[in-house]
Amino acid sequence: MQSALSPSQVRDIAAPFLQSLQLDGKKVLLIVPDATRTAPVGLLFETIFDLIGPEVKKFDVMIALGTHAPMSDEQINARLEISSETRAGKYASVDFINHEWDNPDALQLLGTIAASEIDQLSGGLFSMDVPVTFNKRALGYDQLLILGPVFPHEVVGFSGGNKYLFPGIGGPEILNFFHWLGAVISNARIIGHAYTPVRAVVDRAAALVPVEKAAFCMVVNHGELAGLSVGTPEEAWREASQLSAQLHVIYKPKPFHTVLSRAPEMYDDLWVGGKCMYKLEPVVADGGELIIYAPHISEISSVHGAIIERIGYHCRDYFLSDWDKWKDEPWGVLAHSTHVRGLGEMVDGTEKLRVRVTLATQIPREVCEKINLGYRDPATINVADFANREDEGILYVEKAGEYLYRLEDEPEWARE
Repeated sequence: MQSALSPSQVRDIAAPFLQSLQLDGKKVLLIVPDATRTAPVGLLFETIFDLIGPEVKKFDVMIALGTHAPMSDEQINARLEISSETRAGKYASVDFINHEWDNPDALQLLGTIAASEIDQLSGGLFSMDVPVTFNKRALGYDQLLILGPVFPHEVVGFSGGNKYLFPGIGGPEILNFFHWLGAVISNARIIGHAYTPVRAVVDRAAALVPVEKAAFCMVVNHGELAGLSVGTPEEAWREASQLSAQLHVIYKPKPFHTVLSRAPEMYDDLWVGGKCMYKLEPVVADGGELIIYAPHISEISSVHGAIIERIGYHCRDYFLSDWDKWKDEPWGVLAHSTHVRGLGEMVDGTEKLRVRVTLATQIPREVCEKINLGYRDPATINVADFANREDEGILYVEKAGEYLYRLEDEPEWARE
């Protein structure tokens, strides 16, 4: 296993990089992920603040929520690993800001990516103007510092870098567009691939942000900081994604007919708990079953639940086969739907899905059936019955959602 970086090594990496940015007297915004990603955010926050806090004119923190629910003060403190006393003392000058993706007054239009360019970036899949809106408050700083981990990701290939700007602190138009672009290409062909059409769109949107940008990209392995890359968002992400590809992809020789995918507590609804499907879909056999085991999850989504309950979970082709019916729904929600439901096709007007997806959560049976997912009472599941049975075609993953599982010999549907 790759050795973990110590706090002193983190400081040795951060100090010369921050010095090179010449931040004295400037207003600096540190952009950090919410609680749905594993990373030593507190260590980096403290290190960066200690190095530049006394010299900069202003140092604030913004939570890159994307479309997730805003965080409470207590949740922000936990994310940054600080106490309320430390926040009121050492960090009293710091404003802690939740991004507001759905508040038009909190956003500013940066420009529009023209249809001709979208056609080129998407490989001809789309040709449409895409407006790019961005957190208005973030534009009031001299320097944006992006801080976040890099993992295989279902929409963009690998998370991190400019993805903490879009969708992190971006507006709904660009977010909805590139999430659906990724869904049309499919999770199976996007996840774990570095340079995807979605990454190209995200980087193009970031180029419209008229503020200096730099990044600290973390690679976290089993809770430890295995790597820290610094530079421009593009440079730091490129280096970190290469290490992530080595550490976060687990190869299996054959598919499994049953997968029990256990959601960690940090996934508090199915919107984020769906990662337990995204990261394991490639190793589920045709006709097999993936069970999202999350006894703590009681709702589909605190933000998007009503929409999802109305449209359900379906494969990409289900929506594309009747696009006029679905095209006015939020494309980001449609994308989430396809990612959780996985690959499938429409045959004579009937949806044929490659695998079965079953929820073992507090979400009731009638809701599961309504949204086109299977149901199982989590109380009937004994984890020990699934563990250590890979030779029998049964896989149990203790903390699903961050490590990507792939077959050594990928089937055609999983290839780029």
